[in-house]
Amino acid sequence: MGYRDVAKVGLGGPVGSGKTALVKRLVPELVEREYNVGVIANDIMTQEDADVFRESFADLLPEDLIEGVETGACPHTGIREDPSMNLAAVDEFTERHPDLDVVLIESGGDNLAATFNPELADYFLFVISVAEGEDIPRKRGPGVTQADLLVINKTDLAPHVDADLDVIEADTDEVRGDDPYVFTDCKAGEGIEATLEHIEREVLFA
Repeated sequence: MGYRDVAKVGLGGPVGSGKTALVKRLVPELVEREYNVGVIANDIMTQEDADVFRESFADLLPEDLIEGVETGACPHTGIREDPSMNLAAVDEFTERHPDLDVVLIESGGDNLAATFNPELADYFLFVISVAEGEDIPRKRGPGVTQADLLVINKTDLAPHVDADLDVIEADTDEVRGDDPYVFTDCKAGEGIEATLEHIEREVLFA
């Protein structure tokens, strides 16, 4: 069995948008639903996020289903231009765990232009933070406009950064059209269920 036989969900977004926090929320919920999950964390030259996952998921996932990919260049290199290192990691996962259901692939912090190679991700979540400014959706980066699901995170910070969630929602409606988006507060767990519903419906139940 190879990487084409397992569902692959990509998570991209700028530094500090909350990708790691989202993965930390999604994995326990997926495991609770009895899915077999693997996790890959991309970064330039560090295992920082992968180590966070190894510690967080020590009681949930086998250690050999958590991998750090060091791209050695801008994170989009490993998720868009040349996904071979990530695909090799997924292949190793499926060889060791033939019953694997889904792999979450977190990009290193990138910019609004980050997207996933379709060979690498069957479903692409792009995470932005309310703290980055309420004009982020209006900037219409490829990540915002092309992601299968836009995740607007850190809604709890809106009052502290003068961001109006109603304005963000209206702008997102205009930019995304009929494409879905969710508001989340990963710290409080808000919006996680809605995010999972999209992943299950579009990837795991497809």
